[in-house]
Amino acid sequence: MKYFFLLLFVISFPLLHAQVEPNRPVKKMDSTKFKKMGKKKAPDKDGPQITIKDYMIISYKRDTTYLDTTLTIQKEYKYNYLRKDDFELMPFANVGQPYNKLGVDFERKQMYPRLGAKARHFNYYEIEDIDYYNVATPMTDLFFKTTFEEGQLLDALLTLNTSRRFNVSLAFKGFRSMGKYDLDEAESGNFRATANYITENGRYSLRAHIAAQNIDAEENGGLSNKEEQFESGDPDFVDRSRVDTRFSSSDAGDSKILGKRYHLEHQYKLLRTSKDSSRVEKTSLSLGHTFDYETKYYQFQQGTSNEYFGTVFDSDIDDKANLKTTFNELYAEFYNATLGRLQGNISLYHYDYYFNSLLITADEELIQSRLEGDEISLGAKYSKQIGGFMINGDAKYNLSSDLTTSILDASASYRFNQNNKIEFSLHSSARMPDFNFLLYQSDYENYNWQNTSTFGNQKVNSLQFHFNSKKWGDLSAKYANIDNYTYFGEDPAQELVEDQEQATLKPFQENGSVGHLKVKYKKEFKLGRFALNNTVMYQNVSQSNDVLNVPQLVTRNTLYFSSDVFKKAMYLQTGITFKYFTSYNMDAYNPLLGEFYIQNREELGGYPLLDFFINARVKQTRIYLKAEHFNSSFSGYDFYSAPNYPYRDFVIRFGLVWNFFS
Repeated sequence: MKYFFLLLFVISFPLLHAQVEPNRPVKKMDSTKFKKMGKKKAPDKDGPQITIKDYMIISYKRDTTYLDTTLTIQKEYKYNYLRKDDFELMPFANVGQPYNKLGVDFERKQMYPRLGAKARHFNYYEIEDIDYYNVATPMTDLFFKTTFEEGQLLDALLTLNTSRRFNVSLAFKGFRSMGKYDLDEAESGNFRATANYITENGRYSLRAHIAAQNIDAEENGGLSNKEEQFESGDPDFVDRSRVDTRFSSSDAGDSKILGKRYHLEHQYKLLRTSKDSSRVEKTSLSLGHTFDYETKYYQFQQGTSNEYFGTVFDSDIDDKANLKTTFNELYAEFYNATLGRLQGNISLYHYDYYFNSLLITADEELIQSRLEGDEISLGAKYSKQIGGFMINGDAKYNLSSDLTTSILDASASYRFNQNNKIEFSLHSSARMPDFNFLLYQSDYENYNWQNTSTFGNQKVNSLQFHFNSKKWGDLSAKYANIDNYTYFGEDPAQELVEDQEQATLKPFQENGSVGHLKVKYKKEFKLGRFALNNTVMYQNVSQSNDVLNVPQLVTRNTLYFSSDVFKKAMYLQTGITFKYFTSYNMDAYNPLLGEFYIQNREELGGYPLLDFFINARVKQTRIYLKAEHFNSSFSGYDFYSAPNYPYRDFVIRFGLVWNFFS
């Protein structure tokens, strides 16, 4: 019901007709027509014409793209719960459940450790995931898709301006899905509100956002009798709700992430000069400030304990890890059209990671309840474009820290022409692992540890090459070397449970170095109205112990047909997608921690995934219909997303993405 009222609000709000100029003419049309209009420089008799470039989407890094309502194969790949290409991910059976990794990257977007429970954070909007908008008139983006059994998925966004200089947006992404298996229900709500403002003289600018997010899911522990009830293909268990799971209704788990964030960044230009007769900035000197405050917790609850995780202090399980962070950064930035853009900054980061009790173990070891401190760092950024060359550098070094030593990102690219570009980039960082590796408390006795004095900084050094050509394709190669690689693994000191899985995990750090090579190639071939889109990824890991497991080869190939139909009233795309990855020791999932962990007993993978889709575009609306994994019933019941967690069976799902303007 709440989705109905949200949808009603989104549809009715544009009727307020907030726009740049009250009498400015507006034409509703798709991006293809917008592009044609953009070539007309002369305004019509009623005033300036609105084009697609008047609807801008601005990323965290201030990269700007324009609204695109066309229908492409890339839109098909992004039409999912995450709204991003999930080529390197393997989803669980239900929407909103974890994703196992098929490919890895070790570069850090954030300098400091995070809360943990990474398997539950795929749909959590970090600072880097928030977009800002600059639009000529109110614009709405409406995403809808069916889920599994009861529930739907809706992501609705409304953005508008009160003047040319002040833009705001409101967005809510919510879903509920019961799932096909017992005790597999998931739901979430992600609210985002953004604002960006610039004064008339261009000296002061501001952008800010608020994010309130709640991600909740039942935990059934995976299948308890997979050989007889799943892998055998027994027709009595085609109804997956009849399959036995590790946890029953009495001891089913519930995991929850709740977070709230307030983010602000603003700057004032003390000095600003332009070229003689243009508005292009020549030189500027700015002072800026960035503020971020976030509270978050991860909670795991069970009505009664389950022996799978071992003995307990209290049979009523309620584990809760809390994190509060405050970040302030002051910077000075100098820009010159000849010299480039240079920034120097100083930042203060305060963290408070805590539980609600102290713990003294049977060995009289004290497990603290809190990690709290301040990090002070100095940093610098530089960027410069010289003809086709683009140089970027970003470095930070901590003056006072327990969590991080340094981080460096640098890149150099050269654009030969509009169709060919080459780039080299490097990354180097040293920081402590996430907080749940350093300190954790649980009502289960074996899930309590403190490693602040024994764990060192995880060090990552990587080098990447990227060549992008419209003719030859998109090729990237990356090599990363990791020291003190930190991971969760099975505790060898614990006894095995009946199904030969260890019930207890511990965090570990690898003594030796781990090397990871990833080569990825994308290319599409076209013949008339047919096209074959290909993505292939090769990975190789060099390590003394098997602590990083990834498939050696992952491929996705889509053969599809595109054409205008019904006298060009509709644009249609239909085809088949084939996805395959080689078998490997796929990471297992631990619902108590909300983390994946290393296991080296069972190889999974080596099975094909086939999807059939029919997509259409009518004006600004894209309609999607997909038969997912239609080969599930005849290619063998060995498709898993993680040990004991099957991938989804054949299912037909549909939905749409609708952009409309006022």
